[in-house]
Amino acid sequence: MPTISLPDGSKRQFGGSVTIMDIAREIGPGLSNAAIAGRVNDKLVDCGFRIDQDASVSIITGRDEEGLEIIRHSSAHLLAQAVKRLFPSAQVTIGPVIEDGFYYDFSFERPFTPVDLELIEKEMQRIVDEGIDVSRQVLERDQAVGYFEELGEHYKARIIHDLPEGEVISLYRQGDFTDLCRGPHVPNTGRLGAFKLMKIAGAYWRGDSKNEMLQRIYGTAWPDQKALKAYLHRLEEAEKRDHRKLARTLDLFHTQEEAPGMVFWHDKGWTLYRLIEQYIREQLRERGYIEVRTPQVVDRSLWERSGHWDKFGDMMFATHSENRDYAIKPMNCPCHVQIFNQGLKSYRELPIRMAEFGSCHRNEPSGTLHGLMRVRNFVQDDAHIFCTEDQIQDEVSAFIDLLFEVYNEFGFEQVPIKLSTRPENRVGSDAVWDRAERALERALENKGLEWELQPGEGAFYGPKIEFSLKDCLNRIWQCGTIQVDFSMPERLGAHYIAEDSSKQVPVMLHRAILGSLERFIGILIEHHAGMFPIWLAPVQAVVLTITDRHAEYAGEIYGSLKKQGYRVNLDLRNEKIGFKIREHSIQRIPYLLIVGDQETANRTVSVRTQKGVDLGSWSFDDCGNRLKYEIDEPN
Repeated sequence: MPTISLPDGSKRQFGGSVTIMDIAREIGPGLSNAAIAGRVNDKLVDCGFRIDQDASVSIITGRDEEGLEIIRHSSAHLLAQAVKRLFPSAQVTIGPVIEDGFYYDFSFERPFTPVDLELIEKEMQRIVDEGIDVSRQVLERDQAVGYFEELGEHYKARIIHDLPEGEVISLYRQGDFTDLCRGPHVPNTGRLGAFKLMKIAGAYWRGDSKNEMLQRIYGTAWPDQKALKAYLHRLEEAEKRDHRKLARTLDLFHTQEEAPGMVFWHDKGWTLYRLIEQYIREQLRERGYIEVRTPQVVDRSLWERSGHWDKFGDMMFATHSENRDYAIKPMNCPCHVQIFNQGLKSYRELPIRMAEFGSCHRNEPSGTLHGLMRVRNFVQDDAHIFCTEDQIQDEVSAFIDLLFEVYNEFGFEQVPIKLSTRPENRVGSDAVWDRAERALERALENKGLEWELQPGEGAFYGPKIEFSLKDCLNRIWQCGTIQVDFSMPERLGAHYIAEDSSKQVPVMLHRAILGSLERFIGILIEHHAGMFPIWLAPVQAVVLTITDRHAEYAGEIYGSLKKQGYRVNLDLRNEKIGFKIREHSIQRIPYLLIVGDQETANRTVSVRTQKGVDLGSWSFDDCGNRLKYEIDEPN
């Protein structure tokens, strides 16, 4: 007679063994109709899982994070079943859950087409309408291999063959389709339905370019049609905000095949870049940072001593000269230690906050490159703080304050935080890692911040706090970080003279706020849809003439504003004023200063915002002050 403890603290007793679905039915029909799976003593299980002893149980629905993942995984199986029905000779390989959806890779004799995608999606819906029960069975390894070989599913047989000895091999069956999977899965295909197939792409078997090319079908799945519709709307908005498209419209930058993963900045884009860099530089200067510059190309031996060559060697661009191997730097930290090592340092000099807008190169795979979001050449707002262990708390606390101030200035208010702890592949003793992890945890606790633990996701040399931005479409972008490093300074021979005259190794805090400036600008473009805060706009205002006879007065306004330090353009083209207004509005220029007969006679200017708001007439003498007021008080 098992006693089931529920999340609300209540207990229910059953006369014999009971399944998750039995418990859901006992609680109520609404829950049983929504049940996707269950959690028994912290283990996720299918709704058919049988319990014959006391246990803590919670019912998982599509509203739960685990439930949504199960829906997506089951939707991948639904996709595979539909493909097999329509194209029996296709072989199924793997079909995992990914962010916002799922995919499945297939081996098929011809390329799938957009028409095929429509047919597959309709077949998926038919299988949902059939309401097929989903069941689990466990087989011995040889049994499972033989089963899939007999079906002609050779990829599945290879997957099973490569599984570790002792691994439980479970299969999930839904009608005429059986797949290899750990589960859990929805109890019935009728629990699915809010899905959409998105695109087709190529993918190598097991991600290795030496292997055969497969066809990958991507899809998205949600608990209900309302959530699916909201997601598709977000995708539409994201498409409109795509920083690559806006870059063309706003004339900010471009990329081209001759320099893959590297950016050609145009005048307006470079203005934006320099404004951001200068803003960060001023913030750092006010907080006691020194700015340095280190070489682009450094002998391989330094990267070996720092540990980066073993960890990142395949991501580094290497070169050779005069019997020496060099690497183009992928990060700045080992070079900053070299500056610290010049001259004897006293504990009285610590902390030393060393910043660099360092240009780094990483040999990212060409298939992952994506506008500004993933590049091979980037600049970090990088800094390293050399301090004593006793100074860690104050330094981390001051960094967090600075980070939130900067993010708020750029228009980001929601900042998810994660603490990433020791990875399996790491340097340094467990005792050192214990101290480093506890230091970061204490700093977050002292700030009263909410955070999520990410076990095993720290850097190879130390734990880190990751700060992400949530944009206007609720997308998460990891940008800021602060990492405690007890190891690298020692590996590279850094030390200072302590108060007792002993030599001590400093703690090294690796920190960045924006991360890659290129990537941050891409995020900023999409978050603001190119309508930057006025202080960041590459062009803050444009003076427009209605006819040629207004050119002289327009030139006066333009010259005056330029002298006052505003970023302003002058449009004297012989075009209709409506055309000019539309063009500069598309260019997202914040203020349009229009000059016609009346304005020239009265020495005023008619002002519109790029959103079409009419701000009325400003006098010539007061134009600069009014523009300053609008910039200082944008709301």
